[in-house]
Amino acid sequence: MTSPLTPSSAAAPAAGSHAADLRDDLALALRLADAADAVSMTRFDSPDLDVRTKADATHVTEADLATERAIREILAGERPGDGVFGEEFGADGSTDRRWIIDPIDGTANYLKGIPMWATLIALAIDGVPRVGVVSQPAIGRRWWAATGLGAWTNGTQQDAGPRRLSVSAVDSLDRASVSFQSIAQWDAAGRLDELTRLTRAVWRDRGYGDAWPYMLLAEGRLELVAEFDVKEYDIAAHVPIVTEAGGRFTAFDGSDSIAARSSLATNGLLHDAFLDLLHGAPAGTSTPGADA
Repeated sequence: MTSPLTPSSAAAPAAGSHAADLRDDLALALRLADAADAVSMTRFDSPDLDVRTKADATHVTEADLATERAIREILAGERPGDGVFGEEFGADGSTDRRWIIDPIDGTANYLKGIPMWATLIALAIDGVPRVGVVSQPAIGRRWWAATGLGAWTNGTQQDAGPRRLSVSAVDSLDRASVSFQSIAQWDAAGRLDELTRLTRAVWRDRGYGDAWPYMLLAEGRLELVAEFDVKEYDIAAHVPIVTEAGGRFTAFDGSDSIAARSSLATNGLLHDAFLDLLHGAPAGTSTPGADA
């Protein structure tokens, strides 16, 4: 999906001395996504797709490998001093500025011809994701953000221009809609009781998939996304998009880490209430501090 979208056409000037640098980095990330989409879509839904099983029993396709190679080739030419951490080829180079890549997030969907998969591209500076792009070319959607530049999407209509994202204003658990990935994932983490407590406290619960629920959260359509057994490359791109849209992104324990193997993203207003609920406090329907 070659995209005409540029951060300069969508974003207001950012505060801080690094605004121009981040704008350049975001423009590069969008071009990386263009290159990735061109590679991944070539083999999507192909009957002769080469699929193999990795040591951890997850699948990898020829498209995963080719897409990450395409991204790495561009970075080697344009950001030779930056480090890269990708799902398929590991980590190398600097950790001060590191591009974090999942070439195809949702490989199980990709190999089955289901269009809900995405390429995730993030730039972490001193360990904090500052730039993020999520591209879902099979459905013609893309989301992007950088610290201070806002969070954006290409909209839902082909001729629509960039649209700024904002999380919802829902401030009570009983009106919240949540996505929990899968029952099996929460079961493997020993969190079935917490999942049951969550689903009983909210208005609506669904498992919408991998990257897409975080984007629905940033668009104001969900109030919580939480999952376990996630690596940095599974979630780094989501962090700037969710936070620049006004949300909050932590690990399940509330820590600000993308290396804690869990994630809990919310609209911000309900973050503490969700943490309390999931860690055993009685479910409430008011935002913390509402009586202040």
